[in-house]
Amino acid sequence: MSIVFERPHALIDKPLHYCPGCTHGIVHRLVAEVMDELGIEGKTVGIASVGCTYNSYEYFNCDMIQAAHGRAPAVATGVRRSLPDKTVFTYQGDGDLAAIGTAEIVHAATRGEKITTIFVNNAIYGMTSGQMAPTTLIGQVATTAPFGRKPELHGYPIRVSEMLSTLEGAVYVERVAVNNVANIKKAKAAIKKAFQVQLAGLGFSLVEVLSTCPTNWGLNPPKALEWLEENMIPHYPLGNFKDVQLPDQK
Repeated sequence: MSIVFERPHALIDKPLHYCPGCTHGIVHRLVAEVMDELGIEGKTVGIASVGCTYNSYEYFNCDMIQAAHGRAPAVATGVRRSLPDKTVFTYQGDGDLAAIGTAEIVHAATRGEKITTIFVNNAIYGMTSGQMAPTTLIGQVATTAPFGRKPELHGYPIRVSEMLSTLEGAVYVERVAVNNVANIKKAKAAIKKAFQVQLAGLGFSLVEVLSTCPTNWGLNPPKALEWLEENMIPHYPLGNFKDVQLPDQK
């Protein structure tokens, strides 16, 4: 009997610690599948930051470094510049990348650092019990916004992909989601291209992945997927915001 589905070699055979219905596990698998397909597992360095994925170093079967909160792009910059033969990626949540790490990601992108960022946006601080994040939607309830986010008090949600796509050093920026099979396939294609952009030495690449947080949203897993589709995607439209041709596409 032929094997049609198995665990990617770049994903360690270990139970994930995420809450039931959390889609971080899906994103982990996509990154691992891409590493397998590109044959880069043995020469890849991943940078884990702070958040729900602080211990992603326990799941990826490649060299991993733990960075301070928000500083993953700076660490990745150091690794990539000192070890230019390595493929380097950061895996960051919205509280990490779009709050304390905003300056880091903006300047890494504008410098055109040859790194890849996987930015998982679930519109809330997950690990620290559901505080409002920079990406929390207007009206969305959080522990620090019990009556919902109000623009006159809290400002507006940051659209990271749109912002970074205006920077010349960012050559590939795409927003995807993992709420259904069709979108998961598109997410994998985007993640693969982001790594290919780095392998071709073209510049900075980022894939924003709209994800769920059933626990802090106060929803069961199926309802969380529906909430993502009905609320997050309208505010954070899926699509490519900055594209570049790969050498083999010319």
